[in-house]
Amino acid sequence: MRMVDLIEKKRNGRELSKDEIKFMIEKYTNGVIPDYQMSAFAMAVYFQDMTTNERAHLTMAMVESGDQIDLSAIDGIKVDKHSTGGVGDTTTLVLAPLVAAVGVPVAKMSGRGLGHTGGTIDKLESVPGFHVEIDNEEFIRLVNANKVAVIGQSGNLTPADKKLYGLRDVTATVDSIPLIASSIMSKKIAAGADAIVLDVKTGAGAFMKTVEEAEELAKAMVEIGNQVGRQTMAVISDMSQPLGYAVGNALEVKEAIDTLKGNGPKDLEELCLALGSHMVYLAKKAPTHEEARKQLKEAIENGKALETLKLFLKAQGGDASVVDDPSKLPQARFKFELEAKESGYVSGIIANEIGTAAMLLGAGRATKESEIDLAVGLVLRKKVGDKVQQGESLVTIYSNKEDVQEVVGKLYEAYSISSQPVEAPPLIYKEIKE
Repeated sequence: MRMVDLIEKKRNGRELSKDEIKFMIEKYTNGVIPDYQMSAFAMAVYFQDMTTNERAHLTMAMVESGDQIDLSAIDGIKVDKHSTGGVGDTTTLVLAPLVAAVGVPVAKMSGRGLGHTGGTIDKLESVPGFHVEIDNEEFIRLVNANKVAVIGQSGNLTPADKKLYGLRDVTATVDSIPLIASSIMSKKIAAGADAIVLDVKTGAGAFMKTVEEAEELAKAMVEIGNQVGRQTMAVISDMSQPLGYAVGNALEVKEAIDTLKGNGPKDLEELCLALGSHMVYLAKKAPTHEEARKQLKEAIENGKALETLKLFLKAQGGDASVVDDPSKLPQARFKFELEAKESGYVSGIIANEIGTAAMLLGAGRATKESEIDLAVGLVLRKKVGDKVQQGESLVTIYSNKEDVQEVVGKLYEAYSISSQPVEAPPLIYKEIKE
């Protein structure tokens, strides 16, 4: 088998076999196939697409290129959730304890963030003492005991994907549906989940800007998951404006606590109930999605979800008393209000600009070496559709530096105000189950 023949075959729009794809990924991972040939192949895929079979074969070849986590020692059906990312995406902090509270094992492998705010691990580390440096044995023990644990990404998971992703970044082949879908799904499958719920974002703050693009990606990932024996479904949700109100690490932890108490932002709670009901249903803990949702709402109302959060934080060294007293979370020294320059209705919030403003405060990493300030960030006071009076606060800025002029400028760029009433965008556009 020669790589040049496989490039030509794909360039001409023909289907590659499982063995051909496995050969290519194996040899590329081992350094036998050079970057320039894999670049040519990625470009051929960009223009010619891949069949459903090819996408599944590519995903599994990337899964098999490195370590795979064995979660078989954990009782029950393990359901993982993946979000394609956005601004103020606090869902994991709410979902992990909420779904665990109704008996679904949540064995979560999470990463650190690069961009607007920290990743799930950075956010959780806002809780004093909390750590994810636990070995696999302890991870499995904690999930069996408490139904929830979070571990950092470790080992040599999907090295082929890491290598190929770096190449796509510099060859203008990032936005190829088969390459995006196989990249995401390979990581989820290697992490050992039995079933997968995907939250595919759409809008200005998302990678997929239109509902049609998001639907195409969601369908591709659901097809791959189901084809390789993992029950998979997807929700397409809005990211034209930030989710919830908080953007920042400790601020998002506080918002997650409020949501588990039943006092959180309605959009965040609704998305968590939608995603969570699918997780509970796929884990066979409820006969219908409606029953699953009812169980989750009860877990919030009777305090079980909050107790599970305390148990989870304490088990991984965290100070669980922050749940009752969020003032123990890192606090910023300065607080500023961004005042509306005119009266009217919020007609748009550019999520990416909000994210950039949070990063300028230090809530995210511009580079892998950047240090995150866990205390800083933003809390939105007005969202799309809300009425606002001149001088009223649009956003509260939490900062550890006195000069926030650059941040203020970004926030004013992000908000648009109309004289006419505006409808808020829908939160969930579609659900894709097969």
